[in-house]
Amino acid sequence: MLVSDYVGCKDFPCRDVKHASYAVPAVAVDPDQVSIILISEAAPGDPNDHYYAGGQSLFEQTTVMAFQDAGVNVSSIQEILALGVYLTTAVKCGKTGYGIESGTVKTCSHLLEQELALFPKARVLLLMGDVAIKAINAIARRAGEGRVIPAGATYKLRGGDYFFRGKRVLPSYLQAGPSFFIERTKRTAIAEDIATALKLADLHLHLL
Repeated sequence: MLVSDYVGCKDFPCRDVKHASYAVPAVAVDPDQVSIILISEAAPGDPNDHYYAGGQSLFEQTTVMAFQDAGVNVSSIQEILALGVYLTTAVKCGKTGYGIESGTVKTCSHLLEQELALFPKARVLLLMGDVAIKAINAIARRAGEGRVIPAGATYKLRGGDYFFRGKRVLPSYLQAGPSFFIERTKRTAIAEDIATALKLADLHLHLL
């Protein structure tokens, strides 16, 4: 299955993002083999930095490092995907500033909802940062299901028991992009959350 064949934006209504950097993963994946879905913030401003761009893109470098920090012996996004971990973004276009408007997150959450529906056997959602958390909450609220993740700082929310349509949900910090290098404490937390996700999905044998 090629994900981009099933998920796509037609009219690009959002005004605070870079439409030129729009990206839905054009990656072939067996949906039955996906146990974990990692959702980060937004597509990179430069499409060459996306998860699946190849050539040791920025998103690939920082994500591989995050998995290595968690004790996983991987060196590429394809190796992470082979473990059963699918990677995507909550917002499919790049940012124009530091933040993303709530309306944009809600609008793009329709695409994310379509994307998640492609992986019915996924057991864990890793929400990397506030935008991913807001997107999942938007999907749930739209269906009358209420918030998945309560309001609050991520450091207070980590370790809680949260669920979305039968999947365990882990709120964490953004691992994609240059912000990954800023705070060591967050990098440690990201590694812990990835390790927890692998254990919950019974993929813990890949931990060193």
